[in-house]
Amino acid sequence: MQASLERAIVHWRDKRVDGDLRAWLFSILYRQFLDAHRRSRRYARMLEFFTGRDDAQPSAERTVIAQTTLQAFDQLTSEQRALLLWVSVEGLSYKEVAHILEVPIGTVMSRLSRARQALRQLSDGDITSPSLRRLK
Repeated sequence: MQASLERAIVHWRDKRVDGDLRAWLFSILYRQFLDAHRRSRRYARMLEFFTGRDDAQPSAERTVIAQTTLQAFDQLTSEQRALLLWVSVEGLSYKEVAHILEVPIGTVMSRLSRARQALRQLSDGDITSPSLRRLK
């Protein structure tokens, strides 16, 4: 409810003057419900992808591993998350991702490799800061 009211305040200028306020607020609330439902389905697909199976009742160990992996996934940069989602979850080819990003396929492959490596390190608790290169 609070998020709906916050969104209404932010988008107050978009409200029609002759429109019903109550109906407008309910439509915001309903859209937020739909967004949350879509988000939970997306995370369920990611959980299935990271655990590698689709059990109705996953074990406690698999649940903890999946939650740890999702937390590690959340710590990645937005570019790394997008690459992993496009290739691993959505199933896009390297060529399609290269076209989206307007970069060569080799660049996509190397960025994806670094994203997977970072995810493995964060999942295993091996958090290291990225090495910095000095540019002249």
